[in-house]
Amino acid sequence: MATDESGIADFIRRLPKAELHLHLEGTILPATLVELSRRHDARPLTLAEAEALYQFRDFTEFIESFKAVTRLLTGPDDYELAAWRMMERLAEQGVVHAEVYISVGVIYMWRNHDPACFEPIFAGLERARERGVRELGVSIYWIFDAVRHFSVPEAERVFRKAAEMRAEFPAIIGIGLGGDERLCGSAPFAALYAEARAAGLRLTNHAGETTGPEAIREALAIGSERIGHALSAIQDPALLAELKARRTPIELNPTSNVRTGVCPSFAAHPLRRYFDQGLLVTLNSDDPAFFGSDLAGEYAQAHSEQGFSRDELRQLASNSLRASFLPDWEKKAWLERIETIV
Repeated sequence: MATDESGIADFIRRLPKAELHLHLEGTILPATLVELSRRHDARPLTLAEAEALYQFRDFTEFIESFKAVTRLLTGPDDYELAAWRMMERLAEQGVVHAEVYISVGVIYMWRNHDPACFEPIFAGLERARERGVRELGVSIYWIFDAVRHFSVPEAERVFRKAAEMRAEFPAIIGIGLGGDERLCGSAPFAALYAEARAAGLRLTNHAGETTGPEAIREALAIGSERIGHALSAIQDPALLAELKARRTPIELNPTSNVRTGVCPSFAAHPLRRYFDQGLLVTLNSDDPAFFGSDLAGEYAQAHSEQGFSRDELRQLASNSLRASFLPDWEKKAWLERIETIV
């Protein structure tokens, strides 16, 4: 069994994969947080104190943990360090492409709503991205994420900044809507999504993580092209049929859902049922530093907890490239490469 599991781990690592639901701030490990604290705090965090910040019992406490960690991202060099460390870990797992959420809405709120504060921070992110392409062979697209419960005007700042900067920075690929679904749905952002689409931005959305299937329908209604989490779709057979017919990519995050308490276990996650019903599902790690897993770990648990075979894991990897916003020629090249992995 140990030999088999070792073989599976190697197979997963060699599979070219895309990660489509990954928050930059959620990739910061405690050791990196200590390094950031040494830069900024009069009394730097110890490793034990840093690790304690990553402890939470439910989704609400997770939001507070996330805020406590991200407070130490204060300048361009901090963001560059976080992005570079993220890309190193992606490369180690065989991830060839990632579409990464940046919490631009949080950055604006912390910096007194000043849109001009973001350009220097983004320059740091771009330095890391360009280095990652050169040295690691990992490509990155950025998704500007607004916080739905910060209000519609705050989301407007984020989405318009993405549209404004996209002409100069083609790695800015789209927009997203995160935050607490329980406090605000998707409908209030319909006009902003239409404006973003007209500006050439791709549209993602978190929906159905802590809310029912109606939230997923609402996200589809405003034009969302990919749905993050979609955990509650399993409650609505008609919605599952619609997602299948539309070929809407679903960004699943099983370990994340278990750790935030919205799903009892990896084995109970609807990943297998969605896959068997023919939905375009992808595996993702969401906030790996907080949840104790990474993309390779999600694939490994799909194998051990839900019985995904090598061919089915290969299909998940293919799905991840198909669901990405990469150009068709690049998707084709990676899909052909996946078929050669044995």
